[in-house]
Amino acid sequence: MTRAYFSLGSNVGDRGAHLALGVAMMSEDQPYRVSRVFRSEPVGGVAQDDFWNLVLEVTTEESPHVLLARVRATEAAALRTREVRWGPRSLDVDIIWMDNVTCDDEELTVPHPRAFERNFVLVPWRELRADLVSDEDIRRADGAVQVLGTLETLH
Repeated sequence: MTRAYFSLGSNVGDRGAHLALGVAMMSEDQPYRVSRVFRSEPVGGVAQDDFWNLVLEVTTEESPHVLLARVRATEAAALRTREVRWGPRSLDVDIIWMDNVTCDDEELTVPHPRAFERNFVLVPWRELRADLVSDEDIRRADGAVQVLGTLETLH
């Protein structure tokens, strides 16, 4: 068993419902914990609404590539489209970290190569794993985040 961490974000439609769907599908039949939900400005220069973000921890026996297949199925269930790079999305799910696991191939890189550059990942992740995310990591990363509440209170 290993702990895997996922960053989930949404800025289209019912953001709370999309995040709840993502948590349910990514944690199905597995122990999990979830951070609070944070609002963040979009990254990438495309004009769009703010995101709601959270980090999910799942205890799993699944491999990185099996988890990637689950990520893709989860995004598809939320009707995610990929029309513009870094554009608006109903649900974005990234594998950001797996304890004692690395992967680097054409399909997947774990740990996520940009996780430590983005506060919308680091701040909620720190709620679950303060030993992996330092104050200095958060100071160096880009983007302001604002606590919105828990997924239960927002959905």
